[in-house]
Amino acid sequence: MQHRIVVLGAGYTGASAAGRLARRLRREDVAITLVNAEPDFVERVRMHQLAAGQDLTPRPLGEMFAGTGVELKAAKVTGVDADRRTVAVHGADGTEELAYDTLVYALGSGWKDQGVPGAAEHAHEIAGRAGALRARERLAGLEAGRPVLVVGGGLTGLEAATELAEARPDLEVALAAHGGLGDWLSPKGARHLRKVVDRLGITVHEHTTVTAVEADRVTTADGTSLPAAVTVWTTGFAVHPIAGATTLETGETGQIVVDGTMRSVSHPDVYAIGDAALAMGAGGKPLRMSCASGIPTAWQAADAIAARLTGGKLPDMPLRYFNQCISLGRKEGLIQFVTADDRAVGAAMTGRFAAVYKELVCKGAAWGVANPTMGIPTRRRRVAPRPAAAAPAVRTPA
Repeated sequence: MQHRIVVLGAGYTGASAAGRLARRLRREDVAITLVNAEPDFVERVRMHQLAAGQDLTPRPLGEMFAGTGVELKAAKVTGVDADRRTVAVHGADGTEELAYDTLVYALGSGWKDQGVPGAAEHAHEIAGRAGALRARERLAGLEAGRPVLVVGGGLTGLEAATELAEARPDLEVALAAHGGLGDWLSPKGARHLRKVVDRLGITVHEHTTVTAVEADRVTTADGTSLPAAVTVWTTGFAVHPIAGATTLETGETGQIVVDGTMRSVSHPDVYAIGDAALAMGAGGKPLRMSCASGIPTAWQAADAIAARLTGGKLPDMPLRYFNQCISLGRKEGLIQFVTADDRAVGAAMTGRFAAVYKELVCKGAAWGVANPTMGIPTRRRRVAPRPAAAAPAVRTPA
């Protein structure tokens, strides 16, 4: 009987894990099902480009997984019963229940409005393709001179503001950052960021907290009103709520608590990866929600599942960071090198070369989904037979 592996979500992490498992295990021994609401792989790290009016290369999942043995199921996940080991999904054929022996939970995250009044109604999010396309349509309809405000001074906010300012120099682009502009960067990185932002004509409101959003403006904590024909919201991510409605152990963020192999600490037949996992990196710090965290956790989980099923050696790959890659439009970039636990060091790469580096990272991430063992030939191993359940003891009369 085949071991049933169900993978929820075909983003960077879920698609990588499914493909890696398919290359590690014999098809006769496992049935791998990859569930995703959309038929295409979405390059989430490029959503700011999509919003700015650029067209992205289509990447149909059917083509990416052709010949791998992975079964694709186009459906939306509506629930997980971790005790019964079933997943409820809704697709073109209606609602159905999938049973699993091993579950890989990779539903990821979406945008987070931080509970700010008016944000959900009036702001545009670019955490997913649907939101980025809505923002794209709204931005395309703006006439010259109209104000656009990007709220959030993190990596996504910086990429969105610079991409929009470069693509639409006729608009008045501004950025509202809770702290100082790039205050987590090295001095070299911060100087370069400010130089690019100034050259693109972006107005920066530092140490600014947005407390309300309206259709044509936002209000800040000190009562200032900032004009915004379009508000782009990039203040952080919130995990998919399904895990929190299960008996799986989750942290305060709603992420599933996992061990070093990405295995749920409460349900050993469940693995969580990417933004869905509360995983510890170097120095005992939780990994941040990012592609840089997600793909290594996908590899870790897939290799751990394969090892446990085949009786192999468990992986012991340290989860650490090397750099933060930031695009600043199509012509500029910033590669901030960091410590293993994600703190900036003095070294940084800037300018055109950094932009090329970042583009190669984005292309490499998409290529890696279709080539989850990085092009290295692998041997598909047999799943070890599961021991039969012990028969109940029979007490004989004395």
